[in-house]
Amino acid sequence: MSESAKAKLIYSFKNDYSEGGHPDILNTMINANMDQHDGYGEDSYSKEAMDILRKKMNNQNVDIHFVVGGTQANLVVISSILRPYESVIAADTGHICTHETGAIEATGHKINTVETSDGKLTSEKIKKVINEHSSEHMVKPAMVFISNSTELGTVYKRKELEEISLFCRENDLILYMDGARLGAALSSDKSDLTLEEISKLVDVFYIGGTKNGALLGEAIIISNDSLKKNFRYSIKQRGALLAKGRILSIQFKELFKDDLFFSLGKHANLMASRLGEKIQELGYEFLSEAESNQIFPIFPNKIIEKLSEKYGFYVWEKVNKELSAVRLVTSWATKEEMVDKFITDLENCGS
Repeated sequence: MSESAKAKLIYSFKNDYSEGGHPDILNTMINANMDQHDGYGEDSYSKEAMDILRKKMNNQNVDIHFVVGGTQANLVVISSILRPYESVIAADTGHICTHETGAIEATGHKINTVETSDGKLTSEKIKKVINEHSSEHMVKPAMVFISNSTELGTVYKRKELEEISLFCRENDLILYMDGARLGAALSSDKSDLTLEEISKLVDVFYIGGTKNGALLGEAIIISNDSLKKNFRYSIKQRGALLAKGRILSIQFKELFKDDLFFSLGKHANLMASRLGEKIQELGYEFLSEAESNQIFPIFPNKIIEKLSEKYGFYVWEKVNKELSAVRLVTSWATKEEMVDKFITDLENCGS
C-alpha cells in the first residue's frame, strides 16, 4: 500500500467494538473448535466460565446466563421482570431510551425518563418519578435502569450505588445495571467499586464482553433470588438462547481467568486519558469531565470537518453556531501511535 493511500485511511474513534476479538480469545476458540459439546449453555466451557465469574465476584449465590449483545440482554431482562402495567425508570441518555429502536416500548413497557447532566441517576430523581405515579390510572414504576459507565462516560462511585440500592430496596424497586462498558468503568481511576460489591448492591446486571475484547457476548448476572426462576424460558422466547453457547462462554473464561478483562479496560481508559490530556494542552474545552474511555471535546466545526477526513467519530452535540462537541471512544486495542497522530493532525488543523 502506498503512503498516500495509507494517509487517506480513516481510523475509528467511533466506538469500542471496531476491532474483532483479543488474540488470546481467538486462539482458545480455534483450539476448542472441533470439540463436541452440549448446546444452549450446558457445555463444560459455560460451567467453567460461570465458576470463574462467581469466584471473581466472591458470590456463589448468583445465576449467570450468556447472551449475544447488550440490547438483547436489556430486552430479555426487562421484559422478563416487569408486569404488563409496570415501567422502568432511566436517565434520558440511557441506552434503552436512545439506541435500541424502541425495544423495551415494543414489549408494552413505558420508560420513565429522567433528565440528568452526567448520565447518572440519584435517589432524589428516582423518588420524583415514584411520587408522580401514585395511582392505577398511571403506569407503576417497578425497575430502575442505570449504566456503568454511562452514555456520557461517567462512572458510579460506591456511595452513589449504595444510596440508589438502599432506596430501591426500601421502595420495592428492582435495580438493574447495564454493564456494556463495565470493564472501562471498573478499571477507571475514578471508580472505587468492585465486581463483588456490584453483585451485592444490584438485583441484576450484565458484564459486557463485546466492548471489551470479546468478539461478542454479555454475561447476565442475577443476584435477586426472586428473578432467577424460569429465566431461561425468557431467554429462549426472545431468541437469545444460542445453540453453540460455548462461543460465548469460552470468551468469558478467557477474559476472567487471569483478569484480562480488567487489563483491557485499563488500556482503553489510558488511551482516552492520553487523548484527553493532549487535547486539553492544545487549549480545547470539554462537554464533560472524562472518567473512562469516552471523551467529549469541543472543537470548531471547521476543524471537525477536517478531522473527519482521516478519523471516524460522532458529532455529539452542537454548542453554538461555530462549535460542536464530538465523542471520541478508545478501545482495548486502540494504538498509542494513532492517538498521537490524531493530536498531531488536530494541532495542524488549528494552526
